[in-house]
Parts: sequence; C-alpha cells; structure tokens
Amino acid sequence: MSFGKVFIAASLDGFIARADGAIDWLLPFNAEGEDHGYDAFIAGVDGLVMGRATYETVLGFGDWPYAKPVVVMSRTLGAADVPQHLRQRVRITADAPADIVHALRAEGWRSAYVDGGEVIRSFLAEGLIGRITLTLVPILLGRGRPLFGAIGREVRLEREAVRPFRNGLVSLDYRVEHSEKAAGLAETKGN
Repeated sequence: MSFGKVFIAASLDGFIARADGAIDWLLPFNAEGEDHGYDAFIAGVDGLVMGRATYETVLGFGDWPYAKPVVVMSRTLGAADVPQHLRQRVRITADAPADIVHALRAEGWRSAYVDGGEVIRSFLAEGLIGRITLTLVPILLGRGRPLFGAIGREVRLEREAVRPFRNGLVSLDYRVEHSEKAAGLAETKGN
C-alpha cells in the first residue's frame, strides 16, 4: 500500500495557485459550504506532508485548519520558523520523500495527505503516492503554479470515480499504478 494520498484542486489549465501563490480564485467555488469530499478524505490519513510554499499559504489563513500533525518539507525553514502555538503539531524537515515515509511509518503512520505541487511531484517520482483526488475548477488562470510537470518518469493512473458538483467542480479519483521499480523502492523503505 502506498503511503501518500493527494487531495487537491486545480484550474482547468492545470494550475494550483496564481504565479504569486494566491488561491483567491478558489473562494467563489466554496461559497456554498460544500466540502467536496474533504472531510472523509482527511479522516482517512494520519497527518499531512506539505511543502514550504503550501505551509506559508496556510499560515496566512489565520486559524490553523489542521488537527492532525503536519510535516513541512523545506531546505530553508527550521524549527524556529514554526510559531510557538503550532510547535506540538508542525515540524520541519529537509529529508527526502522516501526517508520521510520511512520515519513516519516507524512512528505508526499508515498514510499521509501529501500537499503542494513540488512535494506531490517528488513523491510521485519516488512511487510514494497511491491515490489522487483531483478536483477540476471551471476557470482558466492562464498562468500560475502548475500541479504537474516533469517528474522524470511516466505515471499511469486508473480512474476510480468521477463526482460532479452543483457549482461546476468535478472531482476525479485515481489510483496510481506503480511500476515494479517504484514498488520495490516503497517496499525497501518500509512499506
């Protein structure tokens, strides 16, 4: 079983944020209070692994939205960059994805919500993502931060479900098909 699970929204042209990191374009689609499957998704993971940019965006929300532990992947931030009120729930690491998975599994984690474009790509490259829920938002941003890009290998996906919502969003659930090489890496690291 792969460790990582992705739950993310992207514009129809494949961007997860504006070029400056802003996600204001998502707000009108959340006005009705629909969770688009998020509550069930988050209940099924032990914690989150996210990148620095995602972490900094979430810090800007005001109230910290996660009750579960969060691991932030960063080569530039350290423990001192975590606000005092979050130090029991957030930690920073510069470790590679496979090393993070190995350490978290040793702590008893079975799966994690993997968030942030670069982090998702790095986990995919190492064969550490098992499921992707991608919600397409009916907007074309024209430019911004891409969800997918070069990861160095082909990744095949098997569609498991499609859920349209009244507000125009469409959620796509995929199982990631792993090659023998990627599966071997996951097994070696404690899968």
